[in-house]
Amino acid sequence: MALTPALQMSTELPKDQAALPVFKVLYRNTTRIQQNGGRKNEVLHSVEPANLPDGKLTEDALREMTRKADLHGAEQLFAAMSKLSLEDAYQQLQVAIQDEVDVHRVVLSWRSWAIHDITGKEHAATLLRQSVRYCVNTEKDRIDRKRPAPSIRTLLPKLIDEHKLLAGAKKERKDDDAWISQLSETIYSSNRDQAAAAVAVALAEGFSRDAIGEAISLAANLLVLRDPGRRKAEESKPVGSVHGASVGVHASDSANAWRNIAKVSNDRNAIASLIVGAYHTAEQAGGQNKTSYPLPQHLEPISTKDPAMLLRDTETAIKEKDQARACALVYRYAELGNAPRAVLDMLLKFAVSEDGALHAEKYYRTVEEEYATTRPAFRNRHLAALARVTASEYGFPAPGYAEACKLTKS
Repeated sequence: MALTPALQMSTELPKDQAALPVFKVLYRNTTRIQQNGGRKNEVLHSVEPANLPDGKLTEDALREMTRKADLHGAEQLFAAMSKLSLEDAYQQLQVAIQDEVDVHRVVLSWRSWAIHDITGKEHAATLLRQSVRYCVNTEKDRIDRKRPAPSIRTLLPKLIDEHKLLAGAKKERKDDDAWISQLSETIYSSNRDQAAAAVAVALAEGFSRDAIGEAISLAANLLVLRDPGRRKAEESKPVGSVHGASVGVHASDSANAWRNIAKVSNDRNAIASLIVGAYHTAEQAGGQNKTSYPLPQHLEPISTKDPAMLLRDTETAIKEKDQARACALVYRYAELGNAPRAVLDMLLKFAVSEDGALHAEKYYRTVEEEYATTRPAFRNRHLAALARVTASEYGFPAPGYAEACKLTKS
């Protein structure tokens, strides 16, 4: 999941450092493979394509296989679907992806598709097969633990039918900053069913999918900026940290994946991805701060308007693990209209050198993409969130990074 972001990061670095993010991810991936037994414990063996069922939509059949936790049947069916059309198979897979929400389910689905331009379409089915397996494995775990099926399984078709979302084009409604802010706060503060319903209403009223996706992204961003920090320390995640598998980072990466899937999807899946994306983002604000970073008391002491000094002070704050000050400095830098590339380059350096509890590359790339697609009134929030997360993750260097620097003489 981190390789595509790492490759993009490599294009933004000086030539002598370009290989570092890729080496970092390769080191981590190969270490994990060896820890799990290496080649002798491979699980992706060849599979014979199934005969496609007659008179039944293949996406429904695949979803049925995953709901029954039938791994062999689901893999055979997906192999047959991929053989006919890889693009159609990806669309059909999304119906199963929308059946449940967790960060790895949706991000794996998106990243497996996004990387096919690099690996070639001949390997795309192998990469997407991982998503099929993930859906089956999580369903098996749900069944084994006797947990109820998530409400999105009944809520999604109900909302689509109730609001006639597949009945054709709606008269376009123009959004504005106030509307985006209100929808993002609704998604942030509501329960999951309410957030999904709010997005279904927005779609029915004719608001653009891009604007709705932006609101979902901004709701996830609030989960970073209002995070009180980790209450219990874990390895590489001290008390007060907001990096790694934190609610905000996970929500932001998930929202980014749902938005990207919507952009490459057919009409039905684009609509469904936004509804499920809102459902996924919502109901996570319990115990959060009431106001967002940076707070007034963090902004007031910043008197300089010199961009170079603001960047130097930000780097110092990051190395001091001062989340509040780093966040405030970057927000002030952006608020003054300075070029975002300079601050992104500074934060990129840490996204490469620090482990980030496995999330540094993905979250950096998420912020970069979301900043580019967010309107000026709100986009600086993404940079501020990245600065906060960067200060949180500093001090835990990525395994293999020092060796990679030595090998590349960078």
